[in-house]
Amino acid sequence: MESRRRRRGFLGLVSAGLLAASLGAHAETPLFTPPAPGTYELPPIQHVADYELLDSHGARVRLLGLAPGQVALVSFVYQHCTDGSACPAALATWKRVDEALAARPTLARHVRLVTVSFDPANDTPERMAELGRHLRPRSDWRFLTARSEAELQPVLADYGQDVLRLVGSGGERLGLIQHLTKAFLVDAHGDVRGIYGSSFLSPQILLNDVQTVLAEESAARRQTAASR
Repeated sequence: MESRRRRRGFLGLVSAGLLAASLGAHAETPLFTPPAPGTYELPPIQHVADYELLDSHGARVRLLGLAPGQVALVSFVYQHCTDGSACPAALATWKRVDEALAARPTLARHVRLVTVSFDPANDTPERMAELGRHLRPRSDWRFLTARSEAELQPVLADYGQDVLRLVGSGGERLGLIQHLTKAFLVDAHGDVRGIYGSSFLSPQILLNDVQTVLAEESAARRQTAASR
């Protein structure tokens, strides 16, 4: 019962974040205007492997599974998060990106959204499927979890996503996780091209960075083809 209440509260926070984002779209000019796509560079920051996890049907899939000329936006969340500025805000941002991609099908073909739970004991494939139904994706958006914490640990370590599972005075788990909000832009080579904290979870920043990386990759492929 407590778990259900937490999840209902979590989905409520996500919905509140979506409403706030919708209202914010009509607000005054933002304090920060991101540079135009292609006017800057995003060199590789680190490399990540393409791990196998569980999708919302319980099937084994690649976390990224990208084809050449595609990129992924990856975020890590958990559905018992009670901080509206953390996991619910990340999901609300992904939803806004999802809607923007749905309006731009040519760009959408090159972008995959990925939401990974770092709480596999509670966020089962069925729970991730429920989250997907709540958010109603309109683009290529995966909701993934793992069979166990042990299986997930190498993924978190590779991405540098630190999590601390909180315990009570008797050592019992409280079902809460202390973490930093992080999201990642990853190219088809497995190179991380952008890392975003909560202050930079802006759909416009993310989409501009996506287009910058895709344009660079396209130019590199043309150059390779011309040199053959």
